[in-house]
Amino acid sequence: MGSTTASEISAQLTRLRHQVGAPAVGMVLTLVVVSDESRQYDAVRAASEASREHPSRILAVIPREREEATRLDAELRVGEMTTGEVVLLRLYGELTGHADSVLSPLLLPDIPVVVWWPGDAPEIPGKDPVGGFGQRRVTDARSAADPLAAIRRRIDGYSPGDTDLAWTRITPWRSLLAAAFDQPVGKVRDGYVEAEPGHPSAELLAVWLSQTLGADISVRESRGPGLTAVHLRISDGEVVIERHDSRTATLKRPGRPDRHVALARRPTSELLAEELRRLDPDEVYEEAIKGVADRHHR
Repeated sequence: MGSTTASEISAQLTRLRHQVGAPAVGMVLTLVVVSDESRQYDAVRAASEASREHPSRILAVIPREREEATRLDAELRVGEMTTGEVVLLRLYGELTGHADSVLSPLLLPDIPVVVWWPGDAPEIPGKDPVGGFGQRRVTDARSAADPLAAIRRRIDGYSPGDTDLAWTRITPWRSLLAAAFDQPVGKVRDGYVEAEPGHPSAELLAVWLSQTLGADISVRESRGPGLTAVHLRISDGEVVIERHDSRTATLKRPGRPDRHVALARRPTSELLAEELRRLDPDEVYEEAIKGVADRHHR
């Protein structure tokens, strides 16, 4: 649909739903994806895969050339690789600065809105015109030019409901570490997280461990990819998790046999699906980014 309007898009969505028998009442949220053209294909694909677990109206906002004449182009998909609806909105001219006015008529009534920036994100997502629609706002520090600087600034612009996929990526590590301490192993004295240089998830995991264990946990560089190990020193040795590839890791504890455990690197669609499962503020994430900021300012 070239040179269209939000009302025409809404009417066309209704016609398409009737054609394929996909009622809007089956959708549980509206997922807004704000992306440039270079990232939109992968982002929309990840959102569509996540919508299999969370049927959604996916609205992809793709700002284009500001210098061109003001217009709105739209591409609609219903029942195509998704359990919900996908609308690609390409904004030209003055509309690039007024995406909220385009989106407002397309938000499904009375259901939550999640806004995701797979690339560059605003400094204060909650005060962004599009971000203001969201109960949850998802950023990804790893996509920034300086990922560590990006995650350290998250607390400056934080509003309840914000989260970052750098935090989501450490969920399996946090779960495995919690399981490692199901049985007493002694007080942790100190330790370190190993990861490829500039990995923001390593900072978050080290701070979370420091807060949880009351110990000094630092970050060390490795060859990667991503997070590669956690070493925690206790009175009679170390608790160690080492990931040798993108799928499995080894858990080592003093006096016990080594265990091989699943610790796969997850695709973006799984990370996004995890974030869509909760729509309340993530207070643990808030504490973690506060800790990252405090550590950086010491």
